[in-house]
Amino acid sequence: MEIFNNFKSLFFSVWDRGILGVDIFQILVGIGIFLIFLIFRGIISKIIIKRLQDLAKKTTNKLDDTFVFAMEGPARFLPIVLGFFIASYYMSFSDDSRVIIDTINRTLITIFIFWVMHQIIEPISYILSGLDKVLTRELIGWIIKSLKILIFILGLAAVLELWGIKIGPIIAGLGLFGVAVALGAQDLFKNLISGILVLVEKRFKIGDWILVEGIIEGIVERIGFRSTVIRKFDKSLAIIPNFQFAENAVINVSQTTNWLISWIITLQYDTTIEQLKTIRNQIEDHITKSDDYNTDIGIAVRVDKFSDSSIDMYVRCFTKTDSWNEWLSVKEKLAIEIKQIVEKNGASFAFPSQSIYVEKK
Repeated sequence: MEIFNNFKSLFFSVWDRGILGVDIFQILVGIGIFLIFLIFRGIISKIIIKRLQDLAKKTTNKLDDTFVFAMEGPARFLPIVLGFFIASYYMSFSDDSRVIIDTINRTLITIFIFWVMHQIIEPISYILSGLDKVLTRELIGWIIKSLKILIFILGLAAVLELWGIKIGPIIAGLGLFGVAVALGAQDLFKNLISGILVLVEKRFKIGDWILVEGIIEGIVERIGFRSTVIRKFDKSLAIIPNFQFAENAVINVSQTTNWLISWIITLQYDTTIEQLKTIRNQIEDHITKSDDYNTDIGIAVRVDKFSDSSIDMYVRCFTKTDSWNEWLSVKEKLAIEIKQIVEKNGASFAFPSQSIYVEKK
């Protein structure tokens, strides 16, 4: 009987002492409280968030959809924070243990706050999209990514401070390391700054057809921190360092509103003065009366010069269309019309030729 009494007293001693000074009953109640909040977390995921998503889909505004989606993760994490906090404060810890538990609670709350700040950046991007006249969509994307990285770094620093890890020496060490990296990565920073300048100056955006003489021509697919991805017309991909767009002239073909036609028409030397005047006037009259050309910008049809084997007539005009395909069609119609005008007036086109005279002795 004495053995059972000793076991009973030992059992209740362990029950009362528990773990870290907390009796087993309090631990079981604390686990129960935490499990209740985990069940509540499941209810949030399956009912509340689903209901909010359905309500957001009924509106035409994409801001609320993005906000609900962004807050889904923090909303599921909040019951864990509350459950651990209430469960830990129900239990009676020793002074030393209480300090650790308080630090864990502060850490969870800090993670929750910075997580909310990180996630709310995405809905803000929709508000910033209204500033597209000032900021390009790509630049807004860069700003959003930078803010997210900054919030993550600040959140990590705050958590490290809670656990007594001083970030000052770490930052100083990273500064020295950054100087060393900067010396060996000058091209990287050069491309980064060039990319920012491209976006700020709105030289081009995703989907634009651009031309950099002697370097690249194609459609912009992505503008990155270091380089820009261009899809060439043969469907191959080219990755161009951003400094190329800062140091060279970039022609944004997509922004062309009036395509240029600039030709030299070569006529034979036996063309008479009257034929030259008639051909010139008829070509000019055709361009002026046609709806295909923007005459406000100005047209030019003039006898230009006497070349080695031809009389050159200069034709310059601008089309109304901003479509490349339509521009080709207008050019074709003008070429056919000029050929008809020249032939109708009994003249002929010249081609490079040489006359050879043989001296007889």
